[in-house]
Amino acid sequence: MPKLHAEGLIFGLAWAALAIFAFARAGYVAGALLSIGVLIAIMPASSVVLDKTGSFTLERQVRWGILLVAAAGFAVWQILQSSSSS
Repeated sequence: MPKLHAEGLIFGLAWAALAIFAFARAGYVAGALLSIGVLIAIMPASSVVLDKTGSFTLERQVRWGILLVAAAGFAVWQILQSSSSS
């Protein structure tokens, strides 16, 4: 059985938590779009970084960076939504 990598598990849980949080705050469409959008950004970026550099450390930084930018973007969108409805 393959070894379970804690960093990969934590990343997957963080990604799932972001999608679930988006679903809870803004509905099914927001959760699905956020999850699929992050997937569409992460997969090619990871492939390009690994192909060009072969650096797993850089790939990990890019992957976490994309997830953090997505979370920050969702937070800003939520703030703007709540301020415009007030």
